[in-house]
Amino acid sequence: MKSQAGASRRRFLATATMATGAALLARRSGWAIGTIDPKVSGIVANMIGIDTHNHVDLPLTAAEMPGPDIDLVGEMKRSGLSAICMTFATDYQQGDAYDRFLKGLEAADHQLKRSGVRRSLSVSDIRTAHKQQQPTVVQSVEGGHFLQGRVERVEEAYGRGLRHLGLLHDSDATVALGDVYTNTPKYGGLTAFGASVIKECNRLGMLIDLAHADTKTTEAALRLSTRPVIISHTGLDTQLGDNPRIAQMMRPRLISKEQATMVAKAGGLVGVWTHLADTPLAFAQNLRAMADVIGIDHVCIGTDTKLTQPAPRGPGGPPPGGGPPGGPKPDGSQGGPSQGGVGDGMPGGPRPGPQGARAGERTNYAWNGQTEGFLYVVVDAMLKTGFTADEIAKIGGGNYLRIFGQAVKA
Repeated sequence: MKSQAGASRRRFLATATMATGAALLARRSGWAIGTIDPKVSGIVANMIGIDTHNHVDLPLTAAEMPGPDIDLVGEMKRSGLSAICMTFATDYQQGDAYDRFLKGLEAADHQLKRSGVRRSLSVSDIRTAHKQQQPTVVQSVEGGHFLQGRVERVEEAYGRGLRHLGLLHDSDATVALGDVYTNTPKYGGLTAFGASVIKECNRLGMLIDLAHADTKTTEAALRLSTRPVIISHTGLDTQLGDNPRIAQMMRPRLISKEQATMVAKAGGLVGVWTHLADTPLAFAQNLRAMADVIGIDHVCIGTDTKLTQPAPRGPGGPPPGGGPPGGPKPDGSQGGPSQGGVGDGMPGGPRPGPQGARAGERTNYAWNGQTEGFLYVVVDAMLKTGFTADEIAKIGGGNYLRIFGQAVKA
């Protein structure tokens, strides 16, 4: 009996020591917050967490420059994420998309400089930033509208630090690159100009993002690209959530098992967004559903949320640098909740949050009642869904590091 009691005590002390060690490691890493389960904190501290599609509102016109200051570092530290693919779009405002693109990069330069955050141009940059406990971003743009038929602008964007190019967004570019999955097909898939952009991205070393591409465009892009691609933010069309109205609205933005599989077979990734998941557990289950179809090594997290506070909306217009959560697009058609949110339509309605943030709009306030940072609640939910720590590290950032490295190598 005495021997059994001693063994039990030793097991208890070993468990407590491991838990304390994980908590200390998490605190030293600079990413831990609050009263998180030590096991969760330990996993977050040891992994490089990456959101492959995160919107940061940026001013896109001279009148809006330089824009309000954003707490990029504070929100990233809170989230537990090591890096985000810092994304803006140029197709929701009138005027010259190329000028808006340049203004967006200039505004990003300003915010990154004042925050002391660097753009990562390679995998080694991301790893170094994480080792130094410094948040970092991969510069991304959603839609090749700024190209306006001029493929040489891809190299110009590369020189400005762009390493993640979303080929398409909700509206067609003035010189189209392919068919958008929410629009009536017009081009039979990838256009000749879209093909030239893919070849140039391969030549330079820039990751191609096929989010918003229909199946034919995806098929053609995969046949052409010599490097793996990503669909950064979507979900399976079998995972529709619990709200029929939202499901109907979101259905055109989801992809089939077949489309997801073709990307995985070409060595690429599919990012699962937080939309259509009312709880962290539902989100983890959506990750599991995708992994069951295409394999753990081909899934990543692309929330399609806003890490920092949304910029003030102009009269009747979307926030700068982003898209409407359901309002009209410039062509008069209805826009979808392509960024941050489902916003107006997410179940649960408004809840406490910074500047009255709606559930689903902000990364660190993705779900009703969320009190801890994004990656912490996701890791906790993934553990409860049966993922191992190794699988969480892969989906949470390791898989993106792998294909980003393959895409951007010289």
